[in-house]
Amino acid sequence: MKSGEVKFARERLAMVTSQLVSRGIRDQRVLDVMADVPRELFVSPGQQHEAYADRPVPIAAGQTISQPYVVALMTQELDVQPHHRVLDVGAGSGYQTAILARLARQVFAVDRIPELTQGASAVLQKLGLDNVTLTTGDGTLGWPEHAPYDRIICGAAGPDVPPSWIDQLVEGGRIVTPVGGEDWQVLIAVEKRGGQTHRREICGVRFVHLIGREGWPE
Repeated sequence: MKSGEVKFARERLAMVTSQLVSRGIRDQRVLDVMADVPRELFVSPGQQHEAYADRPVPIAAGQTISQPYVVALMTQELDVQPHHRVLDVGAGSGYQTAILARLARQVFAVDRIPELTQGASAVLQKLGLDNVTLTTGDGTLGWPEHAPYDRIICGAAGPDVPPSWIDQLVEGGRIVTPVGGEDWQVLIAVEKRGGQTHRREICGVRFVHLIGREGWPE
């Protein structure tokens, strides 16, 4: 292992201890995956020194890679099982996608920005994650060609949960997404039971806007 890789590996382990475990992340599968996936590959070379900082990091096209704790919290709340098919909306850099790919049977990831889709695809291929299918498109509409999904997660905030996601979610499935106003949102978990949706608020958050037909206008 090269010296740079050793440095980042140490930073990953420190991140898991100081940012995740200390704040209540208890799912050992999530902790193990986040201690293993090289977050530095998902940021630009000029930002790699900030890869494990306790905050979001800018990426291409004016977007961000979420704070490690937020990624861990959303993943823990999603409760992904090895047999699950997961839809990842707003894939961005592909970091959340990579985390999901290590936990689920299949991940379908969507982002509306071609530059991000191309970059994420390259890194995911480099890591050998061959259970990911990635596309560029309007993620507010889900991805009906591959539906239904056991789990749906989104890294951007819309005014409400898009109806298309509810339609594409299996009975007993779960969605974790931020919803709310343009400047402040609430992270929620939505479960589909008996054809009805049941919401639970998790915490206040701030995310980039979810843009699309069933989200915010561009």
